[in-house]
Amino acid sequence: DRSAGEKPEAGPLTWGRPSWFSRWAAEHKACREACVLIDMSFMSKFRVQGPDAGAVLDRLVTSRVGAVPAGVITYTQMLSERGTLEADLTVTKLPDGAGGAAGGFMVVATDTAHRHVEALLQRGIEREAPKGFAVVTDVTGAYAQINLQGPKSRQLLSALTSCDVSDSAFPFRSACYIDIGCARLLATRITYVGELGFELFVPVEAAAHVYETIVSTAEAGDHGLVHAGLKALGSLRMEKGYRDYGHDMDNLDTLLEAGLGFTADFEKPGGFVGMEPTLAQKASGGPTRRLVQVALEDPQPLMYHGEVIYRDGVIVGDVRAASYGHTLGCAVGLAMVDRGTAEPLPARWVSSGTWEVDVAGKRYPARASLRPMFDPKNEKIKS
Repeated sequence: DRSAGEKPEAGPLTWGRPSWFSRWAAEHKACREACVLIDMSFMSKFRVQGPDAGAVLDRLVTSRVGAVPAGVITYTQMLSERGTLEADLTVTKLPDGAGGAAGGFMVVATDTAHRHVEALLQRGIEREAPKGFAVVTDVTGAYAQINLQGPKSRQLLSALTSCDVSDSAFPFRSACYIDIGCARLLATRITYVGELGFELFVPVEAAAHVYETIVSTAEAGDHGLVHAGLKALGSLRMEKGYRDYGHDMDNLDTLLEAGLGFTADFEKPGGFVGMEPTLAQKASGGPTRRLVQVALEDPQPLMYHGEVIYRDGVIVGDVRAASYGHTLGCAVGLAMVDRGTAEPLPARWVSSGTWEVDVAGKRYPARASLRPMFDPKNEKIKS
């Protein structure tokens, strides 16, 4: 809190609750109850354009993105030929105002997969459109990304722009160009924290101006804006069970094992890379291991990564990533579990049995779920 003159101190290293735990909790709570601003400019951003851009992307990603209307954002995956995960993405078919048909698509991926995704797109274009035309441009440095998330985010955005951002005009998974101050920018209604929210892609030359306009407008109104960092982002997304490629899933996992089968459109013309092995796994009854959400019953212990998981006294996996769910009131993580047989792992196996997690040598009772423990029906997101 710079206004109070406090110097930020990390405090002593600990496996328990750090000295800044309450500040982390306050940022988390602000997102669930009001509105937070998160700087996500580090995210990898690519523009894919050309007459064959839609057709190429339809082959490269699991979802149908080429034929959707302009102004639609799609959460999707890229797979290898063997059906394992290669990239976790959003693909936005840019809305009118981006140069007509040549406006193309915006592909956004995590920063740690920047060059990997760029290479997948470039090689995919070379392979899938050898006689056609499509190009990929790295525009990461061209846009700042400012996220406004929380139940009051629409209220704040309405005060910032002359555009209609009501639910009917700006529904979930849509994108449009809006004005903020003297800037024109791309806004998408999407979330990585499980709340009503918007991601703003701002030309870098206008980033400081837009940021200052947001802050001054928030201060002048009853919007409850709080700046939040990546620790809060991690705990918010973990409560919702949102995946993070490279942390809780990687290129050894299949689409179905990661619980992302809903992103696949098996009926789209031409299919997609990795569709055949995905269909084969589906036809066999499903995967033999699955990524599940795990939460401790005791509110005190923390989980980080690698904690061993037991079901009915038998080791079945370990925690791949975890955080503290300040809304759930306990440590929560994502874990790949396997019952050690060649038979498909059914949902009822996850919802039954006695679950425990070994934290620092002590087993704590836990619960496991294939559905998000926070807002499983997505009511907050679509409000």
